[in-house]
Amino acid sequence: MHSPFKLIIQMSGAPGSGKSTIANLLAQSELINAVVINHDLIKSFFLELDMSLDQAAKLAYRLDWTLAEDMIKQGRSIIIDSVCNYNELINDGIALARKYGYDYKYIECKVGDIDLLDRRLQTRTSLRSQRTGVNLPPAGASGTSHSAEDSHALFKKWENPCRPDDNVIIVDSTVGLEECLAHVLKQIASTTPTIVSS
Repeated sequence: MHSPFKLIIQMSGAPGSGKSTIANLLAQSELINAVVINHDLIKSFFLELDMSLDQAAKLAYRLDWTLAEDMIKQGRSIIIDSVCNYNELINDGIALARKYGYDYKYIECKVGDIDLLDRRLQTRTSLRSQRTGVNLPPAGASGTSHSAEDSHALFKKWENPCRPDDNVIIVDSTVGLEECLAHVLKQIASTTPTIVSS
């Protein structure tokens, strides 16, 4: 399967908003055919080595971009699956896209209902780096400043994340998965130049 696009897709959204599910569906679509780099999986790996949550997060972000660049060198489109709370991450994604002539897309999954997010978080199988509820920090956060964060302040932060100035696709991930996927694919197809094969 060969995609007509060369893309760096950066997922964004609150924990439980459907980022990983949508990222995996996009990666498997014929239009995108990408590799997903799952930040939570990498961060959980470092937590299993008894690193602190902050240290694991920093190392995971570095490894995310190292893997992304390696996949790009192999000619693959990539999807970075993380909460994307920092402008630095957006800038890293845009810079990597420019360096290799890839198109950059930022996909934000939105859930405007804190109770729905909480139910999703409580019913999913969580990794050590993932929240198990809006009020429940990751298992790997015990004894850190992350363990006492106010859920409503967090929700407000999640509702207003850092965003790039353009190439933003916002999807209401409270609707069905097929509808979410169709919306994102339509937006990508209408705003991304295709590769012309010779």
